Formats: sequence, C-alpha cells, structure tokens
Amino acid sequence: MKNLSFRNPLIDLLSENWWMVLIRGGAALIFGLLTWFYPFVSILIMVMFFGVYALIDGVLGVVIAINGRRTHQDWWLMLIWGMVSILAGIMTFFVPGITWLVLITFIAIWSLVSGILQIIAAIRLRKSIHGEGWMIVAGMLSVLVGIILFVNPVQGGIALTWVIGIYAALFGVMNIALAFRLRRFAASGND
Repeated sequence: MKNLSFRNPLIDLLSENWWMVLIRGGAALIFGLLTWFYPFVSILIMVMFFGVYALIDGVLGVVIAINGRRTHQDWWLMLIWGMVSILAGIMTFFVPGITWLVLITFIAIWSLVSGILQIIAAIRLRKSIHGEGWMIVAGMLSVLVGIILFVNPVQGGIALTWVIGIYAALFGVMNIALAFRLRRFAASGND
C-alpha cells in the first residue's frame, strides 16, 4: 500500500514552473548589478518613470474634472490637481535634477519623522514590551539616514540606489538557487 502524504500545492506549482523562478532571479540579478554599476542612470530612469506617471495622472485628472464640471461643484479641485501633476511631469523632463533632489528630500523627511516617531513609541512602550531597545536603535538608524540625506543628497541618493542594487542582486541570487532546487524537486518525481 502506498504511503499517503499531504502535498503542498505551492511546491507543486513552483516546481512545475521552476524556470520562471530562474528567469525572475536572473532579471533581479541583472537589475541589481546595473543599478549598482550605473547609479546615475538608475536614478535618471526612476525620475523619468515618475515624470511619465505624473503626466498620465495629470491628464486623467483634467479629463475627470472636465467630465464632472456640470454635475459636481468641486470639479475645479480635480482640475487644479491634474494641472499641477502635468506641470510636475513636464518639469521632471526638463529639470530632472530638481525632481531627484525633491524626491531625496521627501525620503529624508520621511526617514527623520518615522525614526523620531519610532523612538517615541519605543520609549512609551518600554513598560509593556521587552526588547524596545531594538526599536530605538532602528529609529536612530532611520534618523541617521535622514540626516545623511539632508547633508549630502547627491551621495545619499547614490547610496540609496546601491542599497536597492544590493537587495535586487541578493534577491536574484536567492531565486536562482531556489529555481535549481525546484528543478531537482520536479525531476525527482515530486516524491
């Protein structure tokens, strides 16, 4: 009599499509390496993607406003929103450096504010949880990143692309390794 086993449908799905996991890993590895070795190009591409998004968002906002001008009294708010978005998209293409600087500034502000709030939350939670020190350290790290980005946004932006590149490359290598394990699993007859 054959042993009954409970199969995990996810492993079956992944092992049948191991080659897709391999392609995914390869693409992530290539993206990571390109981002690492060409940080300025990577930054420019991200800024241009933002510009395209802002233009599309703006055009759609203007269309929505125009379509709603007879039935909604606040249609003009959407019109202004759309026009500002179109302007941001156009500025992105003509002055990409400013867009990049604004983006880095927003990341710096977010990092500072979230770090400070995390430190405050950890201090307030110190009587309720154990290990709040890690939360404080993480908050301090976030504050430090925010300060670095404010002090030197160009180098901070390059460092951010490198971090993204390292993450993508490691993610790619892990997926490539997983793909070969899944291939072996599929070849073994899924026993």
